[in-house]
Amino acid sequence: MYQTNRELSLQNAASVAQSGLSAISQGETEFDLSALVVVDSAAVAVMLDWQRAASLKNKTIHFKSIPSNLLSLIALYGMSELLSTNPSQVERH
Repeated sequence: MYQTNRELSLQNAASVAQSGLSAISQGETEFDLSALVVVDSAAVAVMLDWQRAASLKNKTIHFKSIPSNLLSLIALYGMSELLSTNPSQVERH
């Protein structure tokens, strides 16, 4: 399972995206986002990039423990359907 660090924002989006893409190229489809504390709109873009990359390999990404602040951004941008998010994916504190 691929696990993110505590931040996914414009400051580190390129490196985090690349790390996730490497995991996908090695066959990973489970992404644990529970460590994320700092997010911005770049996090949504990175998730879409990961999903697109997996789709090109006929795989489906499963996002686990999406923090509520990130779910709010996903909903704000109207991406809930595209990212297949639902309340069961929310991180519980």
